[in-house]
Amino acid sequence: MPAIPPAKDQWYVVHVLSGQESKVRERILRQAEAEELGDCVFDALVPTEMVSEIRRGKKTETKRKFFPGYILVNMSLITEDNQLVEKAWYFIKEMEGVIGFAGTKDRPIPMRPREVEGMLAQIREREENVRPAITFEVGDTVKVADGPFQSQTGIVEEIDPERGKLRVSVTIFGRSTPVELEYWQVERA
Repeated sequence: MPAIPPAKDQWYVVHVLSGQESKVRERILRQAEAEELGDCVFDALVPTEMVSEIRRGKKTETKRKFFPGYILVNMSLITEDNQLVEKAWYFIKEMEGVIGFAGTKDRPIPMRPREVEGMLAQIREREENVRPAITFEVGDTVKVADGPFQSQTGIVEEIDPERGKLRVSVTIFGRSTPVELEYWQVERA
């Protein structure tokens, strides 16, 4: 059995009612403070990402959950001698909106330190960088929604997901011409 991480380094994936992630997170943090469980419950996160899309011809950015139905909770749930901290266990299990701890039937297992580091890095990166809501594939037919080629249709030739750009072949004056566009400038035809 792997070593139990120190109390402040224990992170758990908690399954919650879909659409209630933020409410459950707030409830956990508020009640932990009210019930003076600051020595057991340290933090709760709803992993989100910024997504850009075109709505009514305008580029908009919205926050979207990338693990719907789950939150991450940093809490002391298992002692160094592998005993369950019952007050923390029942605090989460009986919280309104919580289904249970993910991946376990009766005894939660903390995430491994490298999983936690990777997850936290992924959360930070996705919150900082805006990702397109729609993904395209080479060969897709798209319609240009913004810029000098607006309302033209074309075929996706190349995709650069790192830069959020596409090379689209549009027909101009009867000739096929490659044009570099950002994801948000095109929509599915």
